[in-house]
Amino acid sequence: MEMPLLNETHDPNSMSWVETANEQGSPFPLQNLPYAVFRSSGTDETFRIGVGIGDKILDLTALGRSESARTSRLNIPDSLYASTLNNFMAEGEAIWSSTRSTLFELLRQGSSYDGKVPDCLIEQSKAEYALPATIMDYTDFYASIDHATNIGKLFRPDNPLMPNYEWVPIAYHGRSSSIVVSGEPIVRPRGQIRPSIDAPPHVSVSEKLDYEMEVGLFVGMGNQRNVPVSIDEAEQHLFGVCLLNDWSARDIQAWEYQPLGPFLGKNFATTISPWIVTMEALAPFRTPMKEAEGRTILPYLNSDREEANCGIDMYLDVSIHSVKMKGDGLPPKRLGLSNFKYSYWTPAQMVAHHTVNGCNLRAGDLFGSGTMSGPGADQTGALIEVTQGGKLPVQISNTESRSFLEDGDTVFLSAWCERDGYRTIGFGECNGTIISAAEPVDSKEGG
Repeated sequence: MEMPLLNETHDPNSMSWVETANEQGSPFPLQNLPYAVFRSSGTDETFRIGVGIGDKILDLTALGRSESARTSRLNIPDSLYASTLNNFMAEGEAIWSSTRSTLFELLRQGSSYDGKVPDCLIEQSKAEYALPATIMDYTDFYASIDHATNIGKLFRPDNPLMPNYEWVPIAYHGRSSSIVVSGEPIVRPRGQIRPSIDAPPHVSVSEKLDYEMEVGLFVGMGNQRNVPVSIDEAEQHLFGVCLLNDWSARDIQAWEYQPLGPFLGKNFATTISPWIVTMEALAPFRTPMKEAEGRTILPYLNSDREEANCGIDMYLDVSIHSVKMKGDGLPPKRLGLSNFKYSYWTPAQMVAHHTVNGCNLRAGDLFGSGTMSGPGADQTGALIEVTQGGKLPVQISNTESRSFLEDGDTVFLSAWCERDGYRTIGFGECNGTIISAAEPVDSKEGG
C-alpha cells in the first residue's frame, strides 16, 4: 500500500524540549500535537485552546502574548486565540498543516523557543476541559460490519445483516446538546419500557444501560447546502479524531426503535475525549479499507485517491471499574480490544455519503463511527455483544459479573496508533461514571 504523504512532523527521530514527550509510552510525543480546550482546574478562567505535548499543555493564548512570540512573529493564526476550535477548523487543511509545522518547530529540541516560554505550559493534571468545539450537529454511523452482524444475530440469527448494509453507510442523527466531555458523570436514564409482550409499557429507570466504544470524527471545512462533497475531496473536510462513548439504554431502545430508529435510548448522553488528534498526525497509520477486494461500491463512494479508500489503524480499548473493584484496589477489567481498521466504511466515505443528497456540514460537526467491534470474541465494543443480550454475564472480578452497567461503574475508553518506523501516539482518555437516576418530575409512572 502506498502511504499517504508524510512530512518532517512525522520524523520519529525528532525530540521535544518538553522532556516527558520523549518518554517511551507517552501518548503525546512531538509527532502527535493534539488540540483541546482547557483551563486551570478549580478556577473561573476563560476556557482556551491548548496543544498536548508530553504531560503538559501548551497554552496558545499565553503563547500569543509572550515576548518570544511577538518578537519572532510566530505564525499562529488568530483563530487559535479563542475558546473553541470551530473557527480554526473552518480554515482548511493548508492552515491546519502550516500551523502544525509551526508548533512542531517551536516544541522541537534545539528550537530557539527552548526554555523561553515556560509560562505557556501547564500540567495536564492541573487542567480541566470543555468540549473542544461547539458541536452543532451529531451523526452516528453504524460502520462496523462485525458489530452489525453480532447485533443482527440476536434478533435475526439466520439473516443478521439488513439488505442495505453492504451498500449504504447507515447512520442516524443524534443529539448534540447532550454530548459531554470525559469525566462528566452519566445519570442513569428513565423512559418508556415494555419488558414483556404480555404487559403494557410503563415509565421506569433503565436496567440495561450499556456503553458503545466508538471513534469520533470532527468535520473541519463545511460545504454549501445542495453542493455534495465528492469522495476525492472528502478528506479535506475532516479535521481530526477523538474517542466517543455513545451510552445506550437497551431496554428503552428495544421498545422504541421501530419504525424510526434510536431516540430516548440514545440521546441522554454521549461522552467524548477532550483531545482531537488531527488527520495529518494520523497519516502514518492509514490502512486499506476492510474487505476491499470483491466489494461492489457505488461510484460516489469509490475513488482512485489512496487516502479516500483508507481507514485508520487505531487500537481501541474499553474497560470497566466497579465500586467494589475500586475499594478492593483492583485495576479496571478490559472488556474489549478492537481496532478502527475494522470499519466497513472509511472516514471519507462517511463524508461523501452524508452530503450526497445536498446536506450541508459545518465546522465542528461530529460523526460517531458506531460501535467499533472486530471479528474476534474479545474484540466487542458493547456489553450487549459481550453478554449476548444480557444472557451470559461477563465476569469482571472474582466476585462480580455484569450483564449491563450498574451504578458506580466507570467505563474507560483509550486508544493508540503504532507502526514500525513511527512514534506511537495516543488519544487521551474518555471515561464516565454511572450515577443513580434523577428523581422524575412527575413520580406517577404508568402505562
